[in-house]
Amino acid sequence: MTSIRLPATSTVQQDDENARVTMWHFEPGTETHGHVHELDYIVVPVTSGELTIETPDAMRHKFQIEAGQSYSRPAGVEHNVANDTDEDIIFVEIELKK
Repeated sequence: MTSIRLPATSTVQQDDENARVTMWHFEPGTETHGHVHELDYIVVPVTSGELTIETPDAMRHKFQIEAGQSYSRPAGVEHNVANDTDEDIIFVEIELKK
């Protein structure tokens, strides 16, 4: 999962014993870099757009998100999330600690 993209911007909005809430802003050509989710999490898209998901086995998948259409994933997910489009993409990630 190596690339030359710049990092996406993450802003932690809340972090307590129950949850960590992070706003992710992906300008065109940015990414999270490869990571593993230690906690179950929920994603709440603020904008609609197409993200590129890259997995450790070098697979690349296009993933469409829709503003206001939340989804969840379990702990252990390993991937890189990138914006290979010309539009900004923003979502809120809620990591569940309990």
